[in-house]
Amino acid sequence: MQVILLERVSKLGQMGEVVDVKPGYARNFLLPQGKALSASKANVEAFEARKAQLEAQNLETKKEAESMADKLNGQQFIVIRSASDAGALYGSVTTRDAAEASTEAGFTVDRKQVVLQNPIKDLGLHDVTVVLHPEVEATIQLNVARSPEEAELQASGKSIQELAAEEEAAADFEIAELFDDIGSAASDDDDLAETVQPAEEAEDDAAKA
Repeated sequence: MQVILLERVSKLGQMGEVVDVKPGYARNFLLPQGKALSASKANVEAFEARKAQLEAQNLETKKEAESMADKLNGQQFIVIRSASDAGALYGSVTTRDAAEASTEAGFTVDRKQVVLQNPIKDLGLHDVTVVLHPEVEATIQLNVARSPEEAELQASGKSIQELAAEEEAAADFEIAELFDDIGSAASDDDDLAETVQPAEEAEDDAAKA
């Protein structure tokens, strides 16, 4: 099926181009989203008549998108999720989660604008693309953690594996200190027993005399 593009569509073409696409792709995405029109003679002529207007509108929205991209690019947003000790999430972080985290921080982002290259199923820092305009994208970072404190540590550059290793080392240190305390207490008891025994022997010698 041939359509005429009303805006740039990634991996397909630029505004004004007539391209061949699968009928399902046109009916389910391009046409209802207002990204294209069927390339009938009437639609092509209508586009040519409106081309200057559409290009001006596109330029204006592109400038607005670039302005927002300057503010949004590089921003980090925290997403709190439950996960195993190994860092695997119980579920996954979705485009909706990314959009909501951005919006809560004061940026207007729709989940349809968020592009996840791979499902987010682990704790850590994840780069995510936000398409603000057919020709403008921004990259944000999702800090997926089990608590705000863990998110802060991850933001400082520590991975979940490093955090787990530090917690394990701290636990081992506490156990070692506990055993040291127990050993010290046992040593004190031995010293006390050694002091008491000679005193008792001296008392027995005095009684015999």
